[in-house]
Amino acid sequence: MNDNDSTWTCTDSAELYGIDRWGGGYFSISPRGEIEVISSSPHGEYRVSLREIVQGLEARGLEMPIMLRLENLIEQRIGEFYSAFNKAIESAGYRNCYQGVFPIKVNQQGNVVQAVSRYGDPYHHGLEAGSKAELLIAMATLTNSSSLIICNGYKDAEFIDLGLQARKLGLKCIFVIETLKEVPIILERSAHWGVDPLLGIRMKLSTRVDGQWAGDSGDRSLFGLTSTQITEVVEQLKTARKLSCLQLLHFHLGSQIPNIRNIRDGVREACCYFVNIAAQGADLKYLDLGGGLGIDYDGMGSGDHSVNYTLDEYCFDVVETIQEHLDPYDVPHPTIITESGRAVVAPMSVLLFNILDVVTFEPRLSNTSGDHHCEPIRALCDARRKLDAKRLQEFYNDSFYYRDQVHEAFLRGQIGLQERALGENCFLSILQEIASLVPQVKYPSAELKHLGDYLADIYYGNFSVFKSLPDAWAIGQIFPVMPIHRLDEKPDRRAVIADLTCDCDGKLDRFVGMQGHTNTLPLHSLKEDEEYYIGVFLVGAYQETLGDFHNLFGDTNVASVRVDAEGRLEFVHEIKGDSVAEVLGYVDHQPRELYRRFHDFAERSVRESRISLKERQQMLELYRKSMDGYTYFKG
Repeated sequence: MNDNDSTWTCTDSAELYGIDRWGGGYFSISPRGEIEVISSSPHGEYRVSLREIVQGLEARGLEMPIMLRLENLIEQRIGEFYSAFNKAIESAGYRNCYQGVFPIKVNQQGNVVQAVSRYGDPYHHGLEAGSKAELLIAMATLTNSSSLIICNGYKDAEFIDLGLQARKLGLKCIFVIETLKEVPIILERSAHWGVDPLLGIRMKLSTRVDGQWAGDSGDRSLFGLTSTQITEVVEQLKTARKLSCLQLLHFHLGSQIPNIRNIRDGVREACCYFVNIAAQGADLKYLDLGGGLGIDYDGMGSGDHSVNYTLDEYCFDVVETIQEHLDPYDVPHPTIITESGRAVVAPMSVLLFNILDVVTFEPRLSNTSGDHHCEPIRALCDARRKLDAKRLQEFYNDSFYYRDQVHEAFLRGQIGLQERALGENCFLSILQEIASLVPQVKYPSAELKHLGDYLADIYYGNFSVFKSLPDAWAIGQIFPVMPIHRLDEKPDRRAVIADLTCDCDGKLDRFVGMQGHTNTLPLHSLKEDEEYYIGVFLVGAYQETLGDFHNLFGDTNVASVRVDAEGRLEFVHEIKGDSVAEVLGYVDHQPRELYRRFHDFAERSVRESRISLKERQQMLELYRKSMDGYTYFKG
């Protein structure tokens, strides 16, 4: 990577931010230094600048922050799934097919579910529902009788009644039995409606997985039936003469499985159940692997935020393992189902926001002569003049010691605010100089290595971590973060990114680095009268669903765009984010009642001569307009 500003190239930025590693071939940097989306289709490959999309959205009245959905990537990802599985099936001589379903819980937004259904229809791609609300969505969205509706989760009689009506309409709606209590309810309601149910069983496998969800895998998994419980279900179905209704076995190892060996182990164990249950007379047709296919969030190829396999490898290993463990028993190959949601929709969404302000930790020195009555300040000023590159650790230790002494003198009233500021400026000046010399040290201490993080800027972004990136806060998920423009310029600052929530957890301070994760992000100095835009990538899975209303920041503006067959950019959907009034309503504040109370307060202030009638009108109009406004910072 070039160190010289004048020779910096977009290739250097690509290496710095790792976009070629985590971008999956969907994102790159244009010669103009802007991130571009790559859309591949039978008609060719098209590239569209994110900066160009932002300009189009702002011209249409959508302000930052914006959740941008790239519809082409949904279509592309679904096509890649079926292509990879079909290739593996053909290569292995597997005697059945692949059929996927999308778990609605991964992204419940209407436009997303409809897009997945629309682009998945040629493949008979189905939906997974884990609640009555999600089942209602699936029943109204899927009309393809060859597609599957997989019903997971705990099911009461109403849930089951809905699924049975879907069966009457000709939809393949399968109830996956999660508890023993569900079996008699399903049998009773199916008898009531005069329709045989399609049934599955969720197995609790002993296979454990690596990664974020390791603690919930294996014997201590929260969901699924044990071998004893499965035996009981089979006996209940035999007694009711409904064993032929049992057509599917299902398991779920975890949401983001980083290690392909865990997947092979899980499929192998599931096949053993499949063989045994088939031998008891069940008409098994489907093996549902659940979710778990991971996303390479950081491009590292290993670890919780990455995967050590490709989509092609995943598909081939699944097909090969099933075939290898069923063929010795002459068990017919089942239709392979996956409930891959994260891997389908994560790439399609990018959170875009602008930077509002920057706080730096640069010293602002004035009098640094060292001629001062406060001994710690004299010591800091003296250390600044005598800094020795061969004794960096010693000067580092001393600077912190004397800085603390300055603080103590301030607390005791021995120095004033201006003197404290002088001492802190000397301290910062020493640290900045030490940081510049650390690269010359052959074996720097951990403190010296991380000094740059201590001195990093704080860039204030116009967004809420809790609303738009909840996994970054809740489970330490790392998402790729980088500027979407100026990438032909060398970044000259390192920073953490704070949001608008005034919460100490409202920040991004773990990023994708060149050789691992870093606590600071390379960014550019802000330019006067020019917006600086940041993109957070691969956020299409779970983030919109899990977000909360911390500080009453609501849903962001949302835009869906698509590149058509001619390479033209279409702005498909524009959805305004929550207004202040809408968010207040979510937390049981009635906007009209709030306005009435403020109106009465203002009127009383007129009577008491605190404000004029004109001021009253101005206040009421401002209050009303603010109620109708966007919850985020408006430029």
